[in-house]
Amino acid sequence: MRILFFGDIVGKPGRHAVASLIAPLRERYQPDVIVANAENAAGGFGLTAKVIQELFRIGVDLITTGNHVWDKKETLKLIEAEERVIRPLNFAPECPGKGFARLELPDGRVLWIVNLQGKVMMPPIACPFRAMDAFLVQVPKEERCILVDFHAEATSEKRAMGFYLDGRASLVVGTHTHVQTNDAEILPMGTGYLSDAGMTGSFASVIGMDVEDSTKRILTGMPVLLNVAKGNEKAAIVFADIDDASGKCLRLETCIEPAPPSR
Repeated sequence: MRILFFGDIVGKPGRHAVASLIAPLRERYQPDVIVANAENAAGGFGLTAKVIQELFRIGVDLITTGNHVWDKKETLKLIEAEERVIRPLNFAPECPGKGFARLELPDGRVLWIVNLQGKVMMPPIACPFRAMDAFLVQVPKEERCILVDFHAEATSEKRAMGFYLDGRASLVVGTHTHVQTNDAEILPMGTGYLSDAGMTGSFASVIGMDVEDSTKRILTGMPVLLNVAKGNEKAAIVFADIDDASGKCLRLETCIEPAPPSR
C-alpha cells in the first residue's frame, strides 16, 4: 500500500500548494491513499466545513488534526458528521469525533489511520502511549497497515513513540513543529519513522505565519495577532510503501516540493 502524507497545511497558501501539486505527486508516487494534517488549514488556525470539502475535492482522502482542531467552533459539530476528519485519540472521551479511521480501498485492502497528541510541552492530555495500546487490541490481526500521526512538540517523545510502536504500526509520522526533520528511517521491526513531516504553506514565514507578526510577538511577549504569510509556497511530503501482508514499511521518502506561484 502506497501512502502520501502532506505535512501541516497552513492557510490558503498551504491549500494552494496541495491543489497545485497533488496531480504531479500522484503521477510520481502512485499513492493508494492521501492523508494530510490540516488543523491549521483555515486561516492558520483550525478547520471549517468549506476548507474540509475543498481538500476532499482536490484529492485528500483523510484529514488528521491536533491541538488546534477546536479553534473554529463549527468543527465541534462537523467532526461528528465527517468520519474522514479525525482528532487525537487521547483527547477526553467526551470530545466529539474519533481518534482513528478505517479506510477500505476499492480492492478490499484496509488502512487504519490513528491521530495522537503528545504530552511534553503540550496542553494536559491523557497518555498517548497507553491510548495506542488500548486501540491496537481492537484492530483485526489480518489488517496490518496502520499509519500514526503523532502530533507532538518534543522530538524525544516522538522518537520514543516510534520505538514503542515498532513492529506494531506501519508508519509513525510526527507533526506539529512545521519543520521537516532529516531522520526518516525504517526501524528494526519494520516501522517507518519520521520525527516531523514539516509544513505545507508559505516558506517566507515563521512556521507559516507572517514574519513581522511572529517576531513582534516574540520580542514583546504581547498577544500579537498572527496572520498567515504569503509567497514561496511549498509542500512537505512523506511517501511510504507498506507491505500489505506484514504491515512493514518497505520504502520511506521525504521531500519539500515547491508549488507554482499563487495568483
